[in-house]
Amino acid sequence: MLAREIAESLLKIKAVTIVDEDHLFTWVSGIKSPVYCDNRMTISYPEVRDKIAEGFVKIIKEKFPEAEIIAGTATAGIPHAAWVAQKMSLPMVYVRSSAKEHGKGKQTEGVLPVGAKVVLIEDLLSTGGSSIKACEALINEGANVVGTLAIFSYNFAQVDQLFREMEIPFVTLTDYKTLLPIAVEKGYVPNASLETLKKWSESPRMFTKE
Repeated sequence: MLAREIAESLLKIKAVTIVDEDHLFTWVSGIKSPVYCDNRMTISYPEVRDKIAEGFVKIIKEKFPEAEIIAGTATAGIPHAAWVAQKMSLPMVYVRSSAKEHGKGKQTEGVLPVGAKVVLIEDLLSTGGSSIKACEALINEGANVVGTLAIFSYNFAQVDQLFREMEIPFVTLTDYKTLLPIAVEKGYVPNASLETLKKWSESPRMFTKE
């Protein structure tokens, strides 16, 4: 199963780090997390990045065959979008987190015709905020975002809600629920920590002091 293969690859190359409650990571959103997924590391492993690209291509052909342009989010989504666009012989654009403050002041780079059907590629879906902003930027420039893809998702309920409100489907190659039992099986985390890690995904602010 591809989801398991990708999860195993992320663990093997140490793209995923799992720590105890005394060494939590702090996200930009303020969430305290026992898990950090750095999918930027995948670009250094040809076999892994190709497996990711092939996975994206398969999903696009099956679920979004109408796609005309592949978009990547700056910066981590750009290389994956480029490899997918190359494999599918499709045009590519990328989306900045905000518009440039110089030059033409653009937020989206590349040729984006009005009405073009776009699939957006992210490296990661955490709280979903940055992905939604990228979708909004594409829509504001006249694009039709038919779907969003990512390598990994933390399975936060708010992500489902955000994309449902935008009426944009999203698909990930693997996710937190898939990765956790594999991490235990492979000895990356002790079985005793499994329940706490599961609860964190259901309540991501459980370690965060308001």
